[in-house]
Amino acid sequence: KRCEVSGKNYLTCDYNRDGDSYRSPWSDKYFPEEESGALHPGKVLRQMEMFANESFDIYRGLYYEGGISSVYLWDTNEDDADIDESGKVGFAGVALLKKSINPQSNGTSGIDSGSWDSIHVFEIDPTSSSSAIYQITSTVILDIATENKSEDDSIYLSGNLTRQVEKELPFENSSTHISNVGSMVEDMEFKLRNILQEVYFGKTKDILGDIRSIENLSSVNEDKLKHEELVKGFQSL
Repeated sequence: KRCEVSGKNYLTCDYNRDGDSYRSPWSDKYFPEEESGALHPGKVLRQMEMFANESFDIYRGLYYEGGISSVYLWDTNEDDADIDESGKVGFAGVALLKKSINPQSNGTSGIDSGSWDSIHVFEIDPTSSSSAIYQITSTVILDIATENKSEDDSIYLSGNLTRQVEKELPFENSSTHISNVGSMVEDMEFKLRNILQEVYFGKTKDILGDIRSIENLSSVNEDKLKHEELVKGFQSL
């Protein structure tokens, strides 16, 4: 959706939803306008949320070269402890990243399209005044479609991959929490991309190669003749 205040696009999910309205991470406003009682982060948590969105927007630009990112934070304290800039009180959040390509944007004249959606749900639990446990559950949803109109065939691949990681890291203040989460998300996305590329797509390519050879018949026959001549040569020794 588009934020009517900032003019920026943002991603929607259950974590920024109130009825049929969704809260923009850029303006903290709901669109359409929310009813009374809609949830908003507190002052300090909102400042952290703004910093997180600015940071992930830079990350998105560097790694995705386009797309949309959104980060939403919420309070998880049951003891009513106030979140302050010291970072000694825990909270949770979600970082969303989406990149889509279509025939118009990728310059392939209507042949290929695809989308990558990353969902990183995280929780931060300070164990002391200087360290905290960071738990992140990351899910990547990938859709790829290729169409060869000249041969009237197409390929469509779709799936998702989920991994979870937990680390105890040092922190200095609330801003450090965002930096630590960002580093963990970066590392997780790198690993998930490698798994998808090397394991899943690599395995698919190997299976396809076993099922159907890409070599033409003349090359196969030539290799077969060479093999037979080599065998005869060994037998004559």
